[in-house]
Amino acid sequence: QVKLVESGGDSVQAGGSLRLSCVAFGYDYSPYCMGWFRQAPGKERETVAVINSDGSTNYAVSVKGRFTISRDNAKNTLYLQMNSLKPEDTAMYYCAADLREIAYLTVATMEYGTWGQGTQVTVSS
Repeated sequence: QVKLVESGGDSVQAGGSLRLSCVAFGYDYSPYCMGWFRQAPGKERETVAVINSDGSTNYAVSVKGRFTISRDNAKNTLYLQMNSLKPEDTAMYYCAADLREIAYLTVATMEYGTWGQGTQVTVSS
């Protein structure tokens, strides 16, 4: 009933762009903060972007200026536009929702109440 499905991951050259999408099924996530986190082998999990229910955003320093998070509440869809991709961006990317319904969260304070299956992004040199 509560399901997040990511898509859009691919293998790209450094400097390229990708747009990830996450569709939420069976639930209205508009009241919640949503975000994207990534996980790569040997690295700590990193929340890269957060968007609150009012549309305000917050980004990890590692992606600031390159990634843009957005949401379309009517479609219950979350997006992550990734530009100027670097090899270090290679990871499995997950969309997530913080179900605590807190007004404002950042990449440092967001908690992953639920998340999807992930979509792989691979950036080659």
